[in-house]
Amino acid sequence: MRKSYGDNENQTTWLILVGFGELQHLGFLPFTLFLAIYVVTVGGNLLILLAVVSTRTLHTPMYLFLCHFSLLEIGYTSNIMPQLLQSFLEGGDTISLASCLVQFYMFASLAAAECLMLSAMSYDRYLAICHPLHYPALMSTWSCSCLATGAWLSGFFFSAFTLALAAPLSLCPGNRVIDHYFCDFAPVVGLFCGEVWIMWGAGVGISGCLTLIPFVLIVTSYTFILRTVLRIPSGHGRQKAFSTCSSHLSVVGVFYGTLVVVYVTPTDHMPHLLRKAFSVLYTVLTPMVNPIIYSLKNQEVKRALQRLWRQLI
Repeated sequence: MRKSYGDNENQTTWLILVGFGELQHLGFLPFTLFLAIYVVTVGGNLLILLAVVSTRTLHTPMYLFLCHFSLLEIGYTSNIMPQLLQSFLEGGDTISLASCLVQFYMFASLAAAECLMLSAMSYDRYLAICHPLHYPALMSTWSCSCLATGAWLSGFFFSAFTLALAAPLSLCPGNRVIDHYFCDFAPVVGLFCGEVWIMWGAGVGISGCLTLIPFVLIVTSYTFILRTVLRIPSGHGRQKAFSTCSSHLSVVGVFYGTLVVVYVTPTDHMPHLLRKAFSVLYTVLTPMVNPIIYSLKNQEVKRALQRLWRQLI
């Protein structure tokens, strides 16, 4: 390994991230695959940002929320992918305890902010479809900015509580190996000894609230949207109303579907490699799929991207 461990706890403590060591026999194939996914993810979300910024007709709350969501996706995947790619090249990686905790904090904060942003986006669609006459007043640029900023700040603020609970805990003797490719909640908690149940309980409680409450708000918003749309007499009107929120609904399905697979499905008896593969669903693949969904399902975004492409070539 590149770095050696310090025996003194006052010195920097190094941890081993095992990563996907089981795939070493495949050579550069995993590195190439994940690098391609990372480039597509960052490039796709940057294109969404450029399309919205460069198209005046897209300067509306719906697309401003989409820009914030794309920024979250870029930060979310960039927090994990560079180190994962490095581990493919070096057959495992070392990370300092401080860097591991920072990575966990960024991961938890950005994931929570994404949940809150998705609920804000569903509220925007609720106002646009159920209260169209009052929509400009209720969802002004100021209101949109406040909701988006609140999602960012809430994610980082509440996730800090879980991290702060690790401060009084001590590392378990000799426990320096994380059999994962990033510092997720469970592997991080497993490093510590003492009253770990407090950190575990607080982490589960906070993440549960930041995940379930936005989900309930999303379901409630779409319940009212569905009821309103079904009252529209013409089929064309119903289709037009549904088309404005189909992209968001698809992203919500992918995001929460992968969270359920990873955190709700029992994985205690699964091989470690399969657990990591499930984690790839929401840390690597979901951020790549979201810009694809918006570019395929949303006609305004599609036209803006086509216009941007013509300008580039």
